[in-house]
This record gives sequence, structure tokens and C-alpha cells, in this order.
Amino acid sequence: MPRSRVLLIDDEPSFTRMLKLNLERRGFDVMMENNGANAHAVARAFRPDFIFLDVIMPDVDGGEIAAQIRGDANLKSVPIVFLTAGVSKEATRLRKNVIGGEIYLAKPTSVEEVVRCIERLLGKQAGVTPGGS
Repeated sequence: MPRSRVLLIDDEPSFTRMLKLNLERRGFDVMMENNGANAHAVARAFRPDFIFLDVIMPDVDGGEIAAQIRGDANLKSVPIVFLTAGVSKEATRLRKNVIGGEIYLAKPTSVEEVVRCIERLLGKQAGVTPGGS
């Protein structure tokens, strides 16, 4: 079974590096982009199965990036989950992680929470079994 491809778009390199390492250990292929202006081009080249997208970035707003990706015929069906420190865990929990019709995870988040989110949206076969394929 092919490995699920996850794109991490966040302006915090330490956060994306940590999450990338942990997701790769769980069998995902992961690409990270820390510059919002490059995000759409990277998504086109990488062709992810799943995107985690920071909302608040210094160069381009996460909502703008999401609109670019959703406007791309090759990427429009890729699930996008917003990661943000701008919404509390309590607020996302009370709204079942959906705010304004978008799926959100509040930072800080755990690797387990991220993996559960991927599995819920892609199905239980997301990633691969330990040991890779």
C-alpha cells in the first residue's frame, strides 16, 4: 500500500521539523514548507493526500493559501486542516474542531491528535504499518 503524503505549511520551522519527524516514524511521506508564498507551488509539485495549514503567517494568510489550493483542479479534493494558536483547544473542542465550516486543530497539538485527524479524514489505512513498505 502506498504511503499517505502529508504537506505541512507553517512558518515555524521547529514545529514543522518536529511534526515531520514524528509523522515519518509513523509511516507517512511528509513535505514541509515554511514560506506561505511558496505553499501552492509546493503543493502542486508534492501532490499531497492531506494538508496541515497554519492560519497566521507573516507573508500570506492561511485562508488565502487554502483558497489557492482549493481553486486548483489537481488539488481541490485534498483535505485541509488548519493549525492555529489563534483558537483555544476549548473553543475547538466545543465546536467539534469545526469553525466557520473549516476543520481546525489548536496548537499546541500532539502527534497522536494529528494522526487521528489524518486517519479520520483519509480512513484507517492512512500511513503504513510500522516498518514501512
